[in-house]
Amino acid sequence: MMIDRRTLLMTGAAAIAASVPGVAALARPLPQSDPAAKAALDALYARLWDAELAGSPQLATTLGLDDAPVLAPLRSRLDDRSDEAFARHMQTLRDARTTLKGIDVARLDGIDRVSHRTLAFFADITLEGYDRFAYGEPGYPRAYAINQLDGVYNNIPDFLDTKHVIEEAADAEAYCERLGAFARVLDQETARSRRDAGRGAAAPDFILDTCIRQLTLLRAPAPAEAMLTQSVVRRAAAAGISGDWQRRAAGLVEREVYPALDRQIAELKRQRATANHDAGAWRLPDGEAYYDWGIRLFNTKPFTGDEIHRLGLEMVAENRAAIEAILRADGKTTGPLGDRITAMARERGAIYANSDAGRAKMLEDATRQIAEITALLPRYFRTIPRAPVVAKRIPPAIEAGKAGGYYSHGSIDGKVPGSYYINMRDMADRSIVGLATLTHHEAVPGHHMQISLSLENEAIPMWRRNMECSAFVEGWALYAQLVADEMGIFADDPLGKLGFLQSELFRAARLVVDSGLNHKRWSREKAIDYMVDATGSSRDAVTSEVDRYCLIPGQAPSYKIGQREWSRLRGKAQAALGARFDVRDFHDAGLLAGIMPLGVLDMHIEDWIAARRA
Repeated sequence: MMIDRRTLLMTGAAAIAASVPGVAALARPLPQSDPAAKAALDALYARLWDAELAGSPQLATTLGLDDAPVLAPLRSRLDDRSDEAFARHMQTLRDARTTLKGIDVARLDGIDRVSHRTLAFFADITLEGYDRFAYGEPGYPRAYAINQLDGVYNNIPDFLDTKHVIEEAADAEAYCERLGAFARVLDQETARSRRDAGRGAAAPDFILDTCIRQLTLLRAPAPAEAMLTQSVVRRAAAAGISGDWQRRAAGLVEREVYPALDRQIAELKRQRATANHDAGAWRLPDGEAYYDWGIRLFNTKPFTGDEIHRLGLEMVAENRAAIEAILRADGKTTGPLGDRITAMARERGAIYANSDAGRAKMLEDATRQIAEITALLPRYFRTIPRAPVVAKRIPPAIEAGKAGGYYSHGSIDGKVPGSYYINMRDMADRSIVGLATLTHHEAVPGHHMQISLSLENEAIPMWRRNMECSAFVEGWALYAQLVADEMGIFADDPLGKLGFLQSELFRAARLVVDSGLNHKRWSREKAIDYMVDATGSSRDAVTSEVDRYCLIPGQAPSYKIGQREWSRLRGKAQAALGARFDVRDFHDAGLLAGIMPLGVLDMHIEDWIAARRA
């Protein structure tokens, strides 16, 4: 399927309905905006999307849009990670903010009003951070350019293997060109990391240790056996594409990629020699302000560190009480929480073997759970995404620094499905008890459903379909867990219910630990000890979580903050509409308007309630 550039840049209700089958079904009658104001907003978003695609070849590939001839040159490139590229991106955003101020939001309605308010918030908060903090990810509260979760050494191998489609010889050629470009972007991040360290923003020793370990694992195989080589060899053979792709790819890995990895490893080892063990954002230049910015960007509403800490302690106590009630009913009243949950799971045979067979069984169970809850969706949702989702294992080479699970969206054209990744490094941390809730959070009705509905909805500007807003996105996924429970998915599954409550407890503890580390100056060890004791999770699983909060301060609270807001707005709508309230309509109202800050969601639901009352 081909989608031309003009179609991509249109953002009205008919934008890509003809090009992408199934999307038109998402359209809903919407309030009307003033035509001139709407045209100006659409043109602004079109320019933003034009710049976004030009600056992110990887996004074009991930969305399946680089089939279009005008975008085909992007297929052989990777995103530019230089300071100059970030500066160009920020200038585009600065220009957009200036233009936006000339468009009267009062003349807009429905999704157009949401789009105006969302861009205003995003531009202001992003540029605030970019202008103030000269380290980390420019305009985004990710504190270290090279880190254990993101960055090119983590993301590019998986991107090339799962997002870069190989169906013909030109695709394999483009893969090899991107493989060569991998070395350049590695060096760009190495240079940014070296610069940040010189400004007093080097990563702590434990993050550096994890990065060095993961980089060394990526570097370890012989070039011909590396995942980067074998990916193109395997898929070219499957597509019947002739050529000595192993020689081509292995040569690039040996001559270009491995030397760049060696340079990155050497730089991190240089920083490690003088690194300290301090954990929180306060250790950074202007660190308290950095944490405040992170809270406001990720949660899209202002909170103090003390407020987040207090709210987290209240949520932890509430969820602990619910879990203790289940354990007491099963006769398990003494011992650490995690030991009692594990004992209950063992008695019911709900433990996966720490083997390839155990991992295969987990993927089989996750696939079944997706199918089971998908069958129940029409009871709670009017609009279902057309994109499929597939359960996968996180690649072993990078799973040490990854969370327990995460979601990666597929392409708009459906060629690449959404991916629900599960960390299977140590199966003792991945019991049957919590798998269903992880599936509901990452896949259906969580991230896959929300993100796919946004991507597939032609009434939303393309730029906004791809934006990040943690409180909305993660808040929805955590709210989706409540919906799954409400659907009755755990009616005959006490262990599944226990896993659901443990997940709620885990997310509540994040508020305590994130604010403890970044505001109250807890040590890493104190944060780990608290989370192990509070949630019953293993020390190994908790350690990678705590390290994540050191990297992206303020993000962890957004799950519960967002969930609380989704639940509050649903209750508000139900009270206001009474017998006219239908949860399916509420979910459409919240999801089909696309990703937005919580304050904008509040105003949007207010508008929706008013329209339903009229």
